[in-house]
Formats: sequence, C-alpha cells, structure tokens
Amino acid sequence: MLQTFLQGFAVYFIVWWITLFGVLPIGLRTQAEDNDIVLGTVPSAPTKFRPLFVFSLTTIVSAVIYAAWYISSNYFGWGFDALPQIGPSFSNV
Repeated sequence: MLQTFLQGFAVYFIVWWITLFGVLPIGLRTQAEDNDIVLGTVPSAPTKFRPLFVFSLTTIVSAVIYAAWYISSNYFGWGFDALPQIGPSFSNV
C-alpha cells in the first residue's frame, strides 16, 4: 500500500514539475513591456512574480494530467506495453 502511494506520488511530482515550466510564462509581464526596467536587471525579467497563481494553476493542470494517466492505466489497461514498438527488439538476442 505504501509503495503504491509513493509510486503515485513520484509520478505526480514529475508531472507537476514538467507542468510548472509550461505554466510559468502564462500571464507573465516583463519589465520591458511595462517600461519599468530596474537598474541591474535584464529587460526580460518579470515585473511581478505571482507564486500563488503559478503553483495553484500548476497543481490543477498536473492533477488533470495525472487523473487521465491514472484512469487510462488502471481502468482501461493502457500502459507503456500497449504503445507500438518503433525500434528493433533486442530482447531475443
């Protein structure tokens, strides 16, 4: 039971981490766009970082992705073994 929970948490964390990089640029305003460049920073630096928005949106999107993966693997039986093989098989060598 604990092993299954830890495996699920590991998969969710990986999905969350990858989703974070997709969510970060959503709604981002740079200093160059706001014409408010702080001395010593690059113009492409964000004006305001909204961590609550970014982390909550990342959590919601990754939960939807994880739920789709969980349902497809546990209820429909789709897994990595169901994917078509693209390269040659070396298991019979």
